[in-house]
Amino acid sequence: MVFNIGIRREDKNRWERRVPLIPKHVKELKEKYGVQTFLQPSEVRAFTDDEYKRAGAIIQEDLSSSSHIFAVKEVPTDFFEEGKTYVFFSHTMKGQKHNMPMLKRMLELGCTLIDYERIVDEHGRRLVFFGRFAGLAGMIDTLWAFGKRLEWEGIETPFRKIKQTIYYEDLEEIKEHISQIGEEIENKGLPPSLTPLIVGFAGYGNVSKGAQEILDILPVEKVEPQELSTIQSKSANTTIYKVVFREEDMVEPIEKGAVFDLQDYYTHPERYRSVFEQYIPHLTILMNCIYWDSRYPRFVTKAFLKDLFTKEEKVKLRVIGDISCDINGAIEFNVKATEPDNPVYVYNPLTEKVEDGYTGKGVVVLAVDNLPCELPKESSTSFSESLWHFVPDIVGADYSADFEDIDLPPQIKKAVIVYKGELTPDYQYINKYL
Repeated sequence: MVFNIGIRREDKNRWERRVPLIPKHVKELKEKYGVQTFLQPSEVRAFTDDEYKRAGAIIQEDLSSSSHIFAVKEVPTDFFEEGKTYVFFSHTMKGQKHNMPMLKRMLELGCTLIDYERIVDEHGRRLVFFGRFAGLAGMIDTLWAFGKRLEWEGIETPFRKIKQTIYYEDLEEIKEHISQIGEEIENKGLPPSLTPLIVGFAGYGNVSKGAQEILDILPVEKVEPQELSTIQSKSANTTIYKVVFREEDMVEPIEKGAVFDLQDYYTHPERYRSVFEQYIPHLTILMNCIYWDSRYPRFVTKAFLKDLFTKEEKVKLRVIGDISCDINGAIEFNVKATEPDNPVYVYNPLTEKVEDGYTGKGVVVLAVDNLPCELPKESSTSFSESLWHFVPDIVGADYSADFEDIDLPPQIKKAVIVYKGELTPDYQYINKYL
C-alpha cells in the first residue's frame, strides 16, 4: 500500500529554515515503507527542493492528496483541511491564547493533531525534539553577548571574538573557534575583575545539555551550588566554573519541616517557594533551561533584581540566556521575545525599562524563542533521525477506529491532542482555554 504524506513550507518568520524530515529519510520511507512525500516548494529550506526530488519526493504547492501533513511550527488556520491528520509543534498544551483559534479550527474541521512535544517514553522523556540545538545556539549567542557586554565595559577578553550563531558556517566551525578561545583563556587567563567567572544552568535536560556542550569546550570546572559562597578563595583565572541547578537546589517546601519531594513538586508546585535568588549574586552568566508554567514559582523576580542593583555598587551578573523564553515567566523581567539578528536587550531593574542591544545599566537578556533555527541543517537532521521511524506507524494506523482502539504506538498515542475533532482524554483541560 502507498501512503501520501505532505511537508508544509515553513513561513512563521524569515529565520525558519528547518524541516521535520530530511531527504535521506524521505528516500528511506519511500523505498522501505511505500510512503510518498509531497513538499511545498521553498527557497529558504535548509535542504533544497532538488535534494528532495533526488530522494524521490514530489514538489508541489497542493498537498490535498496527502492524508498526513508534517510541519515544524504552528500552522495558519486557513491551511487545514477537513478530517486530515497534522503533526507539528502546536504550542497549545498550556492553553496558549495566541494558538487557540488554530486549535478551534482543527476541532471544527474534525482534524487530528499529533504534537511532537508530547511524544515521550514511559518516564515522560521527550523522544522527538530540537532542545539540544536550542541549548547549543543559546549558549553561543550568550557568550557572544557576554563578550560584547564586557567590551562595552572596557574589559578586554577573548569572548569578544565570538560571533553569533547565524554568522558561522556550521556547528563544526563554531566548536573549532570556541576551542581556540578556550586555549587563549588557558594560556593568558581572564582579568581579575571577572574571577571567578561562574556560569549557572537552571535545569539539566536536553536544552541544558546542549548549552553545556558548548561551554565545556572551554576550560571548565564543575562545582556544586553549595560551593558558590566559598569559591572566591580558591578560584583560578584560567578556569570557568560551571554549576548546574536541579529542582531541589531551586525550591523548598513552604510547610515548616516538610522535605523536598520531586514528584510532589511536579504535582503540587503551589506547596513550594523559590530559594534560587540566593545564588544570583555569585553568577556571571545564568542560562535558563528549565520548563516553567504559571503554576511554578519564579526563579528571578523584578523585585529581587531591583534590590540587588540598589544594594550593590557592582553586580556580578552580566547576561541571562533565557533559552526557555517564557515571557514574564521564570525570569520575570523577560518581557519580549527577540529575533536572531537582534537577539538581546538590557533590562534596567531600577527603571524597569528595556533597551535593545547590550549597552546601558542593568542585565543583558537573550530571549530568542526560536533558537534551533539558527542551526537549521544540524537540528533538522537530528530531529528527522528521531521522527522518521514513527512515520510508518502514524500513517498506517486505522483512523476510523475509536481513539481507545486506534493502533498507534503508545509514545505517539500520548501525543494525540485532538482526534477527529475532539480533545482526547488527557487534554480535555484545554477546553477551558478555548
